[in-house]
Amino acid sequence: MIRILIGFVLSLFLGVALMPFVIAITKRFKANQPILGYVESHAVKSGTPTMGGIGILLAAAFPFALLLRGDASTALICLIVALGYGVIGFTDDYLKIKGGHNKGLTVKWKLFLQLLVACLVSAYAFFASPVKGTVLLPFTASTADLSYFAPVYYVFIFLSFTNSVNLTDGLDGLAASVTTAFLTCFAVVLFIVAAFMPSEVQTNEMLLIACFCGALCGFLCFNRYPARIFMGDTGSLALGGMLASLSVLTGLSLFAALIGIMYVVSAVSVIIQVTAYKLTKKRVFLMSPLHHHFEKKGIHENHIVAGYTAATLSVGAGVIILTLLFCGIT
Repeated sequence: MIRILIGFVLSLFLGVALMPFVIAITKRFKANQPILGYVESHAVKSGTPTMGGIGILLAAAFPFALLLRGDASTALICLIVALGYGVIGFTDDYLKIKGGHNKGLTVKWKLFLQLLVACLVSAYAFFASPVKGTVLLPFTASTADLSYFAPVYYVFIFLSFTNSVNLTDGLDGLAASVTTAFLTCFAVVLFIVAAFMPSEVQTNEMLLIACFCGALCGFLCFNRYPARIFMGDTGSLALGGMLASLSVLTGLSLFAALIGIMYVVSAVSVIIQVTAYKLTKKRVFLMSPLHHHFEKKGIHENHIVAGYTAATLSVGAGVIILTLLFCGIT
């Protein structure tokens, strides 16, 4: 477990050390996030560089590669998936910057590329990984075998996570804070499910989680309000892909859906808004995702970020407690 702590510390310091260089490089190449006028308070963010996700990925990947031992197949696949989605996000960010507007990859291309990676990993999970088609049922010691429906379910998890994390990335420090809280709670659940004696595979999974937590904490030193850099789709899609692959390949996707309650809230608020407007031409929220609704209500970004993070930690703590009580672990 010392390796896990070292991984967190190394990634934290590497993130803090790397981010000024990432900021300098993105500023040099004028990789500024296009800001639209849909939220008046965001006008001051104009000129803030994006693609900070590059720094997050580098700060997490190098300490992880240095410290991994034994069977790291699952953790390596999760990292590769994060890098794959990061490339998709980088392409999207690049096109936005080049065009000087908030339109990068077309919806069809973005969905196709996400779906391609999701299908490949889902096929691996079902045909080649130990998890096969099983998922652990929350608060029980039982599993459910999804049989041949599993690949479809896994693809749904991937698309849901990647796009939900992307939607949550709308305020300074929001996605990074919520994801750090999510990963911390998820690691504890994984430790409990392993009956406090994680295997080599699970230890490497927790090492990967620790490295990303450290990298995100380092990133938050520069992304908290007022942000000096944004993670961009490079970061949000990479994080979503990593969370999805962890959820699928550990069999803990249902736990992840509970802990990631604020990702769910972001996605559902958009679905409700779009559906309501199409059916009635009226909006349920002042703006979606929900964090922008709160902004329109006059709530400061810092308070929204704190609320989202606290909600994630609270639900995560509840999941941890119930898992301890009802998983038959003594």
